[in-house]
Amino acid sequence: MTGESGLDRRAALKTLLILGGAASLTGACARSAQAVALTSRQLAGQRVIYSYSGLTVPSALLQQIRAGQAAGVIFFKGNISSEAQIASVIRQLRRAQRQSPVSSPLLLMTDQEGGLVRRLPGAPAMSQKQVGASQHPASAASTAGTGAGKNLAGVGMNVNLAPVLDVYYTSGNFIDEFQRSYSSRASTVSTCGKAFITAQQRTGVAATAKHFPGLGSATTSQNTDIRPVTLNVSLSGLRSKDEAPYPAAIAAGVKLIMASWAVYPALDARHPAGLSSAVIQGELRGRLRYRGVTVTDAIEAGALAAFGSFGNRAVLAARAGMDLLLCSAQSPAQGHAVVTALANALDKGQLSRTTFNAAVQRVTALRHGLH
Repeated sequence: MTGESGLDRRAALKTLLILGGAASLTGACARSAQAVALTSRQLAGQRVIYSYSGLTVPSALLQQIRAGQAAGVIFFKGNISSEAQIASVIRQLRRAQRQSPVSSPLLLMTDQEGGLVRRLPGAPAMSQKQVGASQHPASAASTAGTGAGKNLAGVGMNVNLAPVLDVYYTSGNFIDEFQRSYSSRASTVSTCGKAFITAQQRTGVAATAKHFPGLGSATTSQNTDIRPVTLNVSLSGLRSKDEAPYPAAIAAGVKLIMASWAVYPALDARHPAGLSSAVIQGELRGRLRYRGVTVTDAIEAGALAAFGSFGNRAVLAARAGMDLLLCSAQSPAQGHAVVTALANALDKGQLSRTTFNAAVQRVTALRHGLH
């Protein structure tokens, strides 16, 4: 840490002590040597979510976890054959984490939105659109949130990448095509999102509101997983409709917010939302005063084709204000590359160490607050 300011040193030490598990002044003194020994790669790892293919955890991922270079893992349908199988995998991942120099529990997540978008069988059976169209939407959303939380917690997961807070503009469009939006009415989305978040988080499973500031206006061909997408919604339109469900979600204490990879010229004409400081620092942190963890959508998305390698995209996202980088190409090598890029950018001063440590502290606080 040679050459850092006193402020940077204090921030770094605070982060490292938290990661090292120091819970008291005496404990901090006792563990400070271990904590300070954490490398830039280990600090970078606290911001990276890994993925893998198949039913068996690759040795490379277990190695990254044991090395203290992973914040968590995202699971897809291909990783799950049964509840017993994925629960066994999660126990294996947790054993590896206990062998690492970082005491924080892993973030173990999936997409359990409901309806067609479920990685685990079971709750919530209703799609978000069915919930929003039900006779008592808030009650149905609460039931869905409880069901999702208990389902995930039952196999050992602690984060759900749901609910979707996108307010769809046109029937059958990108977000409505698979019934992933509660409604075309922002008030209904707001009510249902808040109810789902509150109920799920009572089970000990963190909720993730997505995709800020909103994909509700995207047409069926505007899929950010595949290609760059620009959504020409006015600033007043974004704030009155697309972003309208977020204040309620934030008031409900939503633990994570995922940013969209679309470009919103009303906020930033050059950068996708997750790479835009104007969107993340200005709109989400500034105007809406969100203080929780931010997480990217898939770093390999086709929408980011013009922004270089996975590592370069991750550095740009971190600079914009994203705390967690979602590496969901189902290869541990992708996460390893992102850790390398973040660590190099940190060591070269391309990323502020104070800001970097603040992001790690937010993620660490989340990890220690979950089952």
